[in-house]
Amino acid sequence: MMLEKDNSCLMVIDVQSRLLPGIHESEKLVQYCDSLVELAQALNIPVHGTEQYPEGVGPTADGLRERVGEGQFTGKTFFSCVDAPQFADKLASITQDQVVICGMEAHACVLQSALGFKAMGKEVFVVADAISSRNPVDTELAIARMREEGIKIVTREMVGFEWLRRSDAEGFKLFSMKFLR
Repeated sequence: MMLEKDNSCLMVIDVQSRLLPGIHESEKLVQYCDSLVELAQALNIPVHGTEQYPEGVGPTADGLRERVGEGQFTGKTFFSCVDAPQFADKLASITQDQVVICGMEAHACVLQSALGFKAMGKEVFVVADAISSRNPVDTELAIARMREEGIKIVTREMVGFEWLRRSDAEGFKLFSMKFLR
């Protein structure tokens, strides 16, 4: 099954500034998450964000936080946003069957959230080049485990091409400029 823009939402998991210095290829992670958000918004795909214990860890990276929008973030203490009581209202509002996930850390909050959405019956797509952890091995093993659990592993380009489907679609120029160059 391919991604369908009218049946998708994008989850940006815990891309928080204070954690970024220890994250493998953190600048690329933020850039790739940002480009996914920009494309999703251009295509009217809902975007939701989470922050792990923001009172202690702080907010999402500045530019990314502004692009997603202040009101679109939910603080949590559970690693899985699906399990977080603070996320219950947002979770109830997600009517789309397909959940696309980017963010960090791959082996903790991304993995547990992906498994939680899958257990809810959602079709889950994790963007392999837009997730990371402190240790690249943790990311690699998280991807392998998610794949074993039936979660679809995709790239940013795969997401863009599937959401758009055609080169004359609205949003293709943005996709071409942000993803293909």
